[in-house]
Amino acid sequence: MTSRPRSKIGSHLLPGLAAVALFAVITAAVLTSSFGSTQGFPADANIVASVGRAMFGIPGADVTGESFLVAFILIALALDAALDGSLLLAKREEDGSTVTLLADGGRRLFGRDDADEEGED
Repeated sequence: MTSRPRSKIGSHLLPGLAAVALFAVITAAVLTSSFGSTQGFPADANIVASVGRAMFGIPGADVTGESFLVAFILIALALDAALDGSLLLAKREEDGSTVTLLADGGRRLFGRDDADEEGED
């Protein structure tokens, strides 16, 4: 025969009450906040060209915006550094010389053995 589960009121009750209180505070803040009126784009504005021009700081956009050129260049440099690092980590070296990676799991190609590679017949 099984017994019914018993509630353990202990140290886990305080974080639960804190979460409920935080939810109530955020709900009250969202419900009582007021937002400004919406703004739209002009009817004859070219939105796609304006976004591209705003991203790279090129003047002449129909819709004004701030330039993201510095952020674009920083992201490009970070991705380039990550690519260079991954290539450096993927390179294998044995005895100070670079070893090419074989795509066939490391088996010898064309029936060659170590003697053929060293120039011995």
